[in-house]
Amino acid sequence: MSSRPDSPASYGELAQEPFYAEGLRFSCTRCSACCRYESGFVFLSKKDVLILASTLQMAYNKVIETYCRWVPGNIREERLSLQETAEYDCIFWKNGCSVYKGRPLQCRTFPFWPSILVSSDAWIRMAASCPGMGRGRLYTKDAIERWVSRQRVEPLIARNI
Repeated sequence: MSSRPDSPASYGELAQEPFYAEGLRFSCTRCSACCRYESGFVFLSKKDVLILASTLQMAYNKVIETYCRWVPGNIREERLSLQETAEYDCIFWKNGCSVYKGRPLQCRTFPFWPSILVSSDAWIRMAASCPGMGRGRLYTKDAIERWVSRQRVEPLIARNI
């Protein structure tokens, strides 16, 4: 689910305006399609775990032990992700997000992920399963890029294997 491709222009090429230069509309309908029904990863930063620990009133290590799993990342690395149920629902989905105010950055920034913003085709493919995309609030290019920037500056928790 989470990818962080480097930004465009290199070697003197002119950077083109992104397809979302005029902004994108999104308003969460709370359909939970992004939280349920298919396997995926919600990668966590230290800040995410601290916020979850505060929200759940649990110790940092207890949150990891109870709600997280290690999944393959880059070569010789694992990344910390939230668990999911046998039905592929997020571990925190209980008729809606049970930690909504303390949800991880990856959840808060959906659908403004680099992997979705890579092209209008990628956006349209994701919009087919998300009724909130293309509707509601208009997010400006600057607002979208602030969300993407936050994802790049909060390092994900990883360990060597």
